[in-house]
Order: sequence, then structure tokens, then C-alpha cells
Amino acid sequence: MSLFNTPFSVAHLSVSRGGFVLFENVSFRLDKGQALRITGPNGAGKTTLLRCLAGLVGPDAGSITLGGIGVQNDSTFHYLGHLNAMKPQLSVGENLAFWAKTHGGIEPACAIKTLNLVRLVDLPFSVLSSGQKRRVAFARLLLSPRAVWLLDEPTVGLDTDSGAVFETVMERHLADGGMIVATTHTPLGGTSWQTLALQPVVQP
Repeated sequence: MSLFNTPFSVAHLSVSRGGFVLFENVSFRLDKGQALRITGPNGAGKTTLLRCLAGLVGPDAGSITLGGIGVQNDSTFHYLGHLNAMKPQLSVGENLAFWAKTHGGIEPACAIKTLNLVRLVDLPFSVLSSGQKRRVAFARLLLSPRAVWLLDEPTVGLDTDSGAVFETVMERHLADGGMIVATTHTPLGGTSWQTLALQPVVQP
């Protein structure tokens, strides 16, 4: 079943902070089942671009549209940043139950199984390794279908097996008609990714 049948388009997007231009004139288009990899050196604005797409940072110029309609952050997007957005004192199961309720989504049992979290479900989030914490954060993406996933360095801190699991999860999302925009310093396997290479803007 397709999640979304119309294009996700970004046209001539520019963002600055405190008079400093982070990026300018960024454009791309994704149709259902397509993915975009954002590359570039530190300071090129990769994370800020994702946050802008998610509606967390306002642009100076340009447009973000779904099916030709201008949007801000809504139920179309899942944003996964550097922080895992979990309460450390709660168990893995309690955290995912909270997010399932927040997203109006499904019970987390399937996501827990998919991300190999069954043995961790009763442990406090605070005691997990960095890779385990990241897998819990990935599980949040599966609790409610969203057409567009915005992922900031999604595989940092993962071992090879965990990275392969998440690549499979991304492939399933794309096969269902979803779209992905991800920042990364390393290749993401599986699908054929488009690439947008950001470079630091030369300031006047």
C-alpha cells in the first residue's frame, strides 16, 4: 500500500542565522519510493536543512511542498535527530508505548521484534549502549506510518548487524511508497540513493 502518491518538493530553500548564511538555493524533488542522501563537510548546514524540512527552523526563502501544497511539519513527517528523544528513567517498552500513544499509532510489539529489542524491553533506557539506544529510536519510526522520514546521521554508533537491520527497515519504508531524506558521512546501503552535496557558503 502506498503511503503517499504525490511529490515532496523543495525549491530554492535558504536559511541563515545571525546574519550568517548556512545554505542557499537548495532544491530537490522526491517521488514515492525515492531517497535522498545529504552529504557535505561539517558546517555546511546538513542538520539545519533537515530541521528546516521538519518545520523546526524557518527558512529565509524558498518553499517546501507536498503534492504542490505548501507545508510545515505535520503528520507527514518523522524526524530523527542526533538525540534519541527517550526518557532515560523509563523502560524501553514504556518509552515506545508513550510514543505510540503520542503518534496515535499501533502497539509497539511489531517494532520491538523488527529492531531486535525483545530482550531489552524491560530495561531502563538509561542503561543501554549507544547502539541499543539508537535501535530504540528507530523503532519509533515504525509506530505510525509517515510518508517522509528525515534522518540525521541514522547509522552512527551502530554495529554492522544493527546497521544492516536498519537498512532493511528503510528499504521496506521505500517499498511501501515512503520517502527518505538522510544526512550521512558514510554510504547507506540497499537502495539507489540520490545525492545532494552541500558546501559551506562563502560569506560576503
